[in-house]
Amino acid sequence: MNNLHVLYSHGQLPVDLPSGVTPIVVEKPHMPWLENPEEAIAASFQSPTGSPTLRTLAQAASSACIVICDITRPVPNGRILPPLIRELLNAGIAADRICVLVATGLHHPNLGEELRELVGSDWVLETVRVENHYALDDDAHTKIGVTSRGTPVSLDKRFLEADLKIVTGLIEPHFMAGYSGGRKVIAPGIAHADTIRTFHNTDFMEHPDARNCHLPRNPLHNEQLEVVKMLGDVFAVNTCLDDQRRLAFVNFGHVLASHEEAVAFIKQYAEVKISHKVKCVITSNAGYPQDKNFYQSAKGIVGALGILEKGGSLLIASECSEGLGSEEFCEAQKILVERGIDGFLAEARSRPLANIDEWATVKLIEGIRDYKVHLYSGLTPEQQRLTATTCHQDWAKAVEHVLQESQATEVAVIPEGHYAIPFVELVA
Repeated sequence: MNNLHVLYSHGQLPVDLPSGVTPIVVEKPHMPWLENPEEAIAASFQSPTGSPTLRTLAQAASSACIVICDITRPVPNGRILPPLIRELLNAGIAADRICVLVATGLHHPNLGEELRELVGSDWVLETVRVENHYALDDDAHTKIGVTSRGTPVSLDKRFLEADLKIVTGLIEPHFMAGYSGGRKVIAPGIAHADTIRTFHNTDFMEHPDARNCHLPRNPLHNEQLEVVKMLGDVFAVNTCLDDQRRLAFVNFGHVLASHEEAVAFIKQYAEVKISHKVKCVITSNAGYPQDKNFYQSAKGIVGALGILEKGGSLLIASECSEGLGSEEFCEAQKILVERGIDGFLAEARSRPLANIDEWATVKLIEGIRDYKVHLYSGLTPEQQRLTATTCHQDWAKAVEHVLQESQATEVAVIPEGHYAIPFVELVA
C-alpha cells in the first residue's frame, strides 16, 4: 500500500509493508478545519461557553494572567495570544498588568529562541510580560487548600493574584488524565512541585481509570477539578488541531464548561475504533515537538496498547533530538534497567511524593511489561540502553524486524501516534 507513513520530527517516515501483510491504518476521520482561524478566535470571545464575553470580563479587571502550555505542546499561540491580549488592552487593562505565564510543570523553562518559537509572536513578547513557572521555587507559590484525597494544593502567585485568570491549551488524548487542556494547564502546569509529585505517585499512575480518553472516575481528572473549584472563576481558550496542525476548533468560556465542549468535539475524531486486536503496531510520537525526548515518548507507546495482543510487537518512531529527558527521568530509567520492573515499582510505591518525572517510567512499564517494544530514534547507544526497549538505527530494518518477530499478517499503522487512540470496538 502506498503512502503509508508515521510522523517523525518535522517530517514523515515511510512504512513499506511486504505483500501478504495487510495494513490497518488508525487515523482520525476527516476533521473539518477552520478556513479563517482569526475570525473563529475573535468570534469565540464574543460567544463564550458558560461565561460572560471576554470584553465584559476584562472591563471588570485591572490585571490578567494568561497561562500557556510549554514547548512540548503544539498550541497555536501565535494565533491565539495577539487577539486575546488586544482584547484585554482595549478593555482597559494596562500592558504592564498582563502576564503570560508558561505552564512548565516540572519541565525545563522555555527561554531565548525556544520561548520565541513557543509564543509565536514578537509583538506579544514586546508588549506584555512573558515568564516561566518554576515549580521548585517555594516563594513563588501560595497554598490554597488540600484535596479530598490529601493533595496539598499550591499554585503560582502570579496566577492567583491576577483579577482575570485565563488558561489556554490544546485538547488531545492524554495517557494519564484522559484529555489534556483546561484544568490540566493549572495542575500540574503552574503547581508547586509537592502538588505535582503527590498526584503523580503510583496511587494515581497505576489506577485503572488513569488512562487515555477516559474521564469518569479518573483520579487525576477529578483531582484537577477539585483544584479548579478552589480558585473561583477561571476562563479558558481551548483549541483542537487536525493532522496537519490546522485549527479545527476553538472556544472561549468558563474553564470547566468550555473544556467539556472541546472534549466532546475532539473525541469524535481522536477515539478510533477497530474490530480486533493485532500482533504488530507501528506508531509514532506525533512528530515535533512531541518527539523531542524519550520522556514524552511513553505517550505514543501507551496510546497504542489497547489494540495490541499480549506479547505483540510495537515499533515507535520518536526522534528524541533532546535525548531522554530530565536528569531525574534518566535516573528513574537507570533504576528500571538495573533493578527490573518489580524492583523499580517496589521503590516507587513506597513514596507518597513521587520522584520527579518517574511517573513516565511507571506508564512506560505498561508497555514493556507485556509487549515487545521497539524504538527508532536519534539516541546515543548509552541513552538507548536506558530506554528499556529494543532500539534501532535503521528504520526500514526496524519495520522488517517487528514484522518477522510478530509473524503478523496484518499490522496497525498509527501515523499521528497518540493523537489518535485506537480501541477495539466490542460487538454485542
